[in-house]
Formats: sequence, structure tokens, C-alpha cells
Amino acid sequence: MKTSNRIFILLLLLLPVFAMQAQVPAAPSRYVVYFKNKNNSPYSVNNPQQFLSQRALDRRARYNIVVDMVDIPVTPQYITGVANTGVVILNKSKWLNCVTIWTADPAVLSQISALPYVQSVAPIARRKANDSNPVKDINRGKEPKVRTPSMAKSGNATLDYGLGANQINMFNGQVLHQLGFMGQGMQIAVLDAGFQGVDAHDIFDSLFINNQILGTRDFVNPGNSDVYQFNTHGTYVLSCMGGNLPGQLVGTAPKASYWLLRTEEGASENIIEEYNWSSGAEYADSAGADVINSSLGYTVFDDTLANHTFADLDGDKTPITRAADFAASRGMMVVNSAGNSGSGGWLRIGAPADADSIITVGAVDSTGTYVQFSSKGPSADGRVKPNVCARGRNAWVANLAGGIMQGSGTSFSSPIMAGAVTCFWQAHLSNNNMTIIDAVQRSASQFNNPDSLMGYGIPDFSVAGQFLPTDIANLAANKDEILNIFPNPFYGTFNIIYRPEKSKGIDVTVTDMGGKKVFSKNYAVKPGEANTIVLTGLENTPKGQYVVTVKSGKQRMSKTLMKE
Repeated sequence: MKTSNRIFILLLLLLPVFAMQAQVPAAPSRYVVYFKNKNNSPYSVNNPQQFLSQRALDRRARYNIVVDMVDIPVTPQYITGVANTGVVILNKSKWLNCVTIWTADPAVLSQISALPYVQSVAPIARRKANDSNPVKDINRGKEPKVRTPSMAKSGNATLDYGLGANQINMFNGQVLHQLGFMGQGMQIAVLDAGFQGVDAHDIFDSLFINNQILGTRDFVNPGNSDVYQFNTHGTYVLSCMGGNLPGQLVGTAPKASYWLLRTEEGASENIIEEYNWSSGAEYADSAGADVINSSLGYTVFDDTLANHTFADLDGDKTPITRAADFAASRGMMVVNSAGNSGSGGWLRIGAPADADSIITVGAVDSTGTYVQFSSKGPSADGRVKPNVCARGRNAWVANLAGGIMQGSGTSFSSPIMAGAVTCFWQAHLSNNNMTIIDAVQRSASQFNNPDSLMGYGIPDFSVAGQFLPTDIANLAANKDEILNIFPNPFYGTFNIIYRPEKSKGIDVTVTDMGGKKVFSKNYAVKPGEANTIVLTGLENTPKGQYVVTVKSGKQRMSKTLMKE
């Protein structure tokens, strides 16, 4: 037999082997380790300053939320015990009481399972090409854009929304801005796939110049220090809220502060991303964020054994949905996209859109009409989903060229709504997250007849306050009250409702408790009527107590406010 014939026959014999190998799925490399308890913890609910920021504690105190065992971090000795087997710890989740790990040696899993405090070990992502230890710094070393104060955009209440006007006017979000509520003092955590170009785009100049980017963190590659090199999805999402390019696009919360957290690995779909999300949400909670925007959703995965079924979407089962409800129970507002499966095979909402304590946002077009791609409700247990809708077809978002473009998806309706809800909550901060959600839903176009496409419909933020106990309209209508000032506590902006007897002008002064004047201004008013004044300009004053004095003619009244 000729050599060439022997090689040909050998190749024919080997082809089935190659085919069999090609059909064998890659082995997992990432796993979740659940623990049985939080015993032997050095942390205590009696000393929460060890693991929660003061701002996080203030939120709990404001809404009478007790620090409990859910808040206690994963027991450090348990983490050390797992790490001593040679695996790499990726992220920790105190809410789910677990850690995620990476290992190239599945044999160690039996050692981990044998640890007395381990409840279970399960695969959560299959091995990738060139899979290696993900806890490493992959900073690209790019020089950040040089910004100067002159590049910050106007903070006036009258904003030029440009082409983005429709997406805020649709639910009267501009009314909140006109009253001075643009997100000042509020913190929004954006959980997404990456924020490529945010550090270079003109639309984000104001965020950087005014120190409104509070921090970043990567939960996909925990060693990475640069979230600005991955994926543009989070960039588009952030522009819907925090963008500020007058005449082109101004977001729905341009003066809020932002945490940029990468939890989604855009190139693949694995259930580990739900655990990343939980870790990211916990980080946001501990830092003191008020709102989470999550333009993410999970239904099926690269490993089909991990797929969710629609029955799983009952508000209790999936890891990410449980985490979303934990976030809400800590007092945070979670706003999540409904999903883009309305015209595909799945059709329904994903996780965590099924969570029962969050706002799930569907998509409409510029006329307020439902668009077919927006995922449908209800949840598996029959609850109204989505909760509300915002523009998601041809919404205006940032592009990487330095301008804006149109994009479609509930990924954009979610942040458009999240920014407006943040400003609304800022105006009524004494109300907890669930009360705010209820008021937003009650203001919506379909509240009396919700459906599976648009839920309660499109909110109206010009009237939503009427469904709260401390709204401006009710206070103004109370003729027995000459002076009302709220919210108390405040962050930098508050409302004065004053009913002067005769004078057409009033003097407003703000002093600290030492008597030092920090603000003084005269306002024109109408005598005998309830005049609403939005006082701004105290964002940079220290926290503490202040005395607000209003004087007109012979009337002189003072009230004490607390700034947080």
C-alpha cells in the first residue's frame, strides 16, 4: 500500500473520532458554592458599620428597615476554606449566601462538597476558548479624556432636550425638571455589560466634571479596573439617564450620580451572570445607591441544562429574581427591562423582570403605541407585567462618534423610566420604594384596565404625586398651613410652599446651626395664594441641620431641616 493511501485511510478512521470530540460540550470551569449558614461570622447586626456605608444605613433608617442576617457578609472562614482547595474565588453574594469560583481542575469539587459548611456545588458556566484565571487586571492603559469645568453643560431647569424631547415629554418627566428635580443627591447603579467610550464621549462631560461618576467595578472579570473598554450597551443605557448634550439629548436624570457596574458578559449567556448581578446589586446597596437600572434579562443559556422555563418566572425561583427582591427589601428601587422577546419564540418577560417588588418596563413607540418586540406578561403566577412602559422603539441614545443615534429595545425604555422615577422619588423622598411604585402605576394610562402588553401603561409624572401622602398639590391646597418645606431630610434641593398675606415679595435665608448664612434670596410671590419655590444651590454645603427663614412684611416664619 502506498504511503499516501495509508494516510488517506487513517484520516477516514480518525474522522469519526474528531466528530465525536467536536460534539462533546466543553466542561464547566465556573461553579457556584452555596453555604449552609453564616455561623462563626465576625460580623454582627449590632455593628452594621462594618459592612454597610452610612448612606446605606441612612436609607434603612429612613424607611424603618431593620439590618438582619441577609445583610451579614458570607462567613470569611468559609470563603478561605473553599479557596484553600486551589480554586479562584470570583464573587461573593451575601444575599444568596454563596461564592462563585473558577477552576481548571474539576477534581477539587469533591473536596469542596465535603466541607462541613458547604450545602451544594453546581456548574454555572462552561469552559471558554483560552479559558484562564479571570481575576486579572486587563486595563488597556488608555489615557482618559481631559475635561475642564467649561465643558460642563447647563444645569438650568429649562433644558433643551433636542431630539430626546419626546421620550421624556411622553410621561411629563420634564415637569420634574422644571420643578428643579433632576436627580441631585440621588445615586443610580447601572448594572450592564460594559461602558465603552463613556470616558471619552462629550455627552458625559458633565458627569465627570461634577464628580457624578461615583465609581466603577467589574464583576465579570473581578481583577479588571477598566469598565470603559467593554461593550457599548451600558454606554447607550447611561446616556438615556445621565446624558447631557443640550440641543441633542438630555437624559431623564442628568444631575444624579452613578455607579457603573459590569455584571453581564456580552459575548456569552451563562447563568453565572445572574450571580454576578446579585454581587453587583449588593455592592450598590452597601455603597448607598438609591436606584438600580438593569437593562438585562435571562431566559435561556449557552448550556441548555441551565435554561429557565416560564414556570420559573413566578417572582421567587431564579437567582437574579431573588436578588432583585432582596434589593427592594433593603429599600432600593429596582427598574428592569421587560425584554425583547415579544415577537420571538420565548414571547414572555425574563428574569428578573418577574420580581414582585420592582418596576418592569416595556416598550412603546413615539406615539405611545405598544411595539411587538416588547416582552409580554403576565408573570407565571399571574401578576401584571410589565408594570409600565416608556419609549423603546427608535429611542435616542449616545453613539461612539460623539453624537446621538436611534436604537430600539426595552434596554432603553428601562433607563428612560429609571431616570424619571429617580427624580420623582427625589421630590418625595419620605415615601418608600413601594409607595413610589404604587403612585407611578396609579398615574399610568391603563391603571384601571392593565393588560399583558403594556401593563398599567404610560405614567404621568405631573399627576403621580397626587397619589402620595406628601404631594405638592395637597400641601398647596391646605389653607391652614402658611409655610410648608419638604422633603425633610433633603440632599441639596427642597420645596417651599408659602402663602403670604399681602406682600408680593419674600426673603428666604438659610443658616447653619452656628448662625452662619449659607443662602439668601428674594422671590416674587402672589399674596393670598400658595406659591411653590424650588430652592437649589445647597448641594455642596455640609450635612447637618439648617434653619430656613421666610420673611414677608410682618410675617416671619422659620423651620429646621436636616441635610443628609
